[in-house]
Amino acid sequence: MAWFDHLKTPKIKVQESQNKSRVPEGLWIKCSSCSEVLQSKALKSNQMVCTECDYHFRLNAVQRIDLLVGETKVSAKSKKVSKQNYFQELAADLVSTDPLGFEDQKFYKDRLKAAATKTQLGDALVAGKASIDGVPYYLGVFEFQFMGGSMGVVVGEKITLLFEKALKELLPVVIVSSSGGARMQEGALSLMQMAKTTALVHRLREKGIPFISVLTDPTTGGVCASFAMLGDVIIAEPRALIGFAGPRVIRQTIRKTLPEGFQTSEFLLEHGLVDRIVERKHLSHELKEWMLRLGRNTCRFPKGI
Repeated sequence: MAWFDHLKTPKIKVQESQNKSRVPEGLWIKCSSCSEVLQSKALKSNQMVCTECDYHFRLNAVQRIDLLVGETKVSAKSKKVSKQNYFQELAADLVSTDPLGFEDQKFYKDRLKAAATKTQLGDALVAGKASIDGVPYYLGVFEFQFMGGSMGVVVGEKITLLFEKALKELLPVVIVSSSGGARMQEGALSLMQMAKTTALVHRLREKGIPFISVLTDPTTGGVCASFAMLGDVIIAEPRALIGFAGPRVIRQTIRKTLPEGFQTSEFLLEHGLVDRIVERKHLSHELKEWMLRLGRNTCRFPKGI
C-alpha cells in the first residue's frame, strides 16, 4: 500500500463572504466574578461595576480621579474652571531612578520605562489638590498598572508631600490605595517609606487634620502595613483583597485552611479592621461627608460649606 503512504490530505479553501460582519474588539467585557458578558459602554456608564453581580472592576488612576472629583466644569462665559470640582496635580515631574542598579529577569530601569510607557505616568501614585462640590482636600491615587502600584521612594515622597501640604493649609487628605506593597527593586529605601509616611499620619492626628484611607482591590504588603491602615476613617470597596501577605502565602506557611472570604473587605469589616464598605457610586458623597464631619473644627473650608 505504498501509494497510500504518499496520499496527502486535500486542502479545502473556504471563501469568506465579502459582506461578513466583523465585531470590533473591546465592545464586550467578561465579568471576572460572575462570568457575565457585559457591554463595555454600559459597564463604563455604571462606573465599571458589573450590573449583574456588583463586582467592582479595577480602575486606573485617571478613572479614579474622575470618579472622586468629577469632570472639570468650565463656564461658557468666562472660560474659567469652576472651583466646585477640580484637580491640580503635584510633583508630576518626580520619577524613580535605579539607586541599587537592580537586575532580576530584567533591569529595573527597563521595567520603569515600560511601566511609564504603559500608563503615561511618572510613577505609581498621582497626587494633587482637589475639590468636590466646593470642599477642598488633598488627594493621592495609586496606579496598580505601574509595577503593581508598588511603593518606592517617589511614591513615599509624594504621599509625604500631600501630608505636609495638608498640615500647612489645614485641609483633609484622601488616599486611594491599590498596591502590591513596597517595591523590592529599591530595597531598604522602599521600606523607609513605610516609617516616613506613618510618622506624617501621626503629625496629622496631632493637629486634628482628617486622613481618610480608601482601600481598593488589592491593598497589600508594605502599603497595607503602614499609612493605609491608619486612617481616621478606613473605607473599603466591596470584595477588595486587603492584607499584608496574600492568602496563598499564608496558607502555605501555616498549613491550615483559611476562613471563607479571608482578607476580603467584608471579612475585615466583620473583624473591626475597616470602618465602612462603600459602593463606588456612593464613594464621592461619602468622602465629602466624612471630611466635613471630621474637619469642621480644624480645617479651613470656604464659607458656606
